[in-house]
Amino acid sequence: MDRNANRKTMNSALASRRSILAAGGAAIAALTVGLSGCAQQDDLAKQAKAGDNKNYVAGDGSVTEFAKADRKAPVNIKGTLFDGTAVTPQDFVGKVTVLNFWFAACAPCRVEAPILEELHQEFKPQGVQFYGVNLRDEKATADAFDKTFNLSYPSFNDQDGAVLLSVSGIVPPGAVPTTLVLDKEGKVASRVLGEIEKGTLKALITSAVAE
Repeated sequence: MDRNANRKTMNSALASRRSILAAGGAAIAALTVGLSGCAQQDDLAKQAKAGDNKNYVAGDGSVTEFAKADRKAPVNIKGTLFDGTAVTPQDFVGKVTVLNFWFAACAPCRVEAPILEELHQEFKPQGVQFYGVNLRDEKATADAFDKTFNLSYPSFNDQDGAVLLSVSGIVPPGAVPTTLVLDKEGKVASRVLGEIEKGTLKALITSAVAE
């Protein structure tokens, strides 16, 4: 009986030790995955900041404001909206404008779409205009996106990259989404590289309106 009891005790101890080791291994594996995720995010942020010509780069959410005296010349945007309307640089004069660079398969773009529409409705009475700049999609895909998120502001069909080229040096080629706030002279007043935060973008727009 004593030998059997000892064997049972030893077996229980071994089983307990195996459970502890297994749990420890799982914890280490989870930590490794977590660290790998952080490293990947850091790499993407660096790529976005560098403006590397990647197929898709998730921005890091960084916000840049440009002092009025340091702003470059007004953007020279010429493009066509999905509804066929032609837009020229004159359309940006005298109005604060929000430009959001997006495409339908971009996950952060889907997250921020309702926020952009909310801000559009909030600032529309103050004369602020919103434009999306779609870099990839055909009209049917862009229209479906607008319908899904009830977007009422128009988007450029920028598959040829003309609008993106007009803000070269401000918007990294692969960083989507990116959001710009243009002042009443059509100059870039601020930029959000990556998914927007509602309070932050609202503050940037409010500041531009107040100038």
